[in-house]
Amino acid sequence: MIFYFLYLSLVFFILIFLFFLSFYLISLFYSSLMGSPYVPTKEKQVNLILKELQPKKGKVFFELGCGDGRMVRKAAKDFGVLGFGFDVNPLLCFWARFLAKKEGLKNIVIERKNILDLSYKNVDYVYLFLLPEIIKKLQKKLEKELPKKAIVVSHGFAILGWEKKLFKKIDEKPFPTYFYRM
Repeated sequence: MIFYFLYLSLVFFILIFLFFLSFYLISLFYSSLMGSPYVPTKEKQVNLILKELQPKKGKVFFELGCGDGRMVRKAAKDFGVLGFGFDVNPLLCFWARFLAKKEGLKNIVIERKNILDLSYKNVDYVYLFLLPEIIKKLQKKLEKELPKKAIVVSHGFAILGWEKKLFKKIDEKPFPTYFYRM
């Protein structure tokens, strides 16, 4: 009888695990369909990028396609920015909120939103690690709405047509990082 109970318990836990794994994989597939797959920036690169950027306390920092929110969380924690992370994946947003709460961050908001529908009028820093097709769709909106001294940090891909706005580049493997001033 006890073996039967253990067997049922094991089957139950395996089914629960497979359910959550399926949910996770579906959410990753959804992110890819919506524009960019979830590829987290490595912690070493997060630290290097923020060290080079030196965001100022109280300024507004957007992380587009934030995933688990590691960049915006680090910027909020270490530099005191008002951090906003945006992603279309509800599971990743939930995870990013959980991590921010776990770290005790009060100056951060994570929302499930399409980055093409956001307002960029009062943003000081924008960090993105997106595919070139999404960057191209977003580019005109950023040019139109961002304040003149705003800084855009594009990790992985240069923003075509912004060569004159480029003021810094980090050549790191596997992805370079580009710093633009509007």
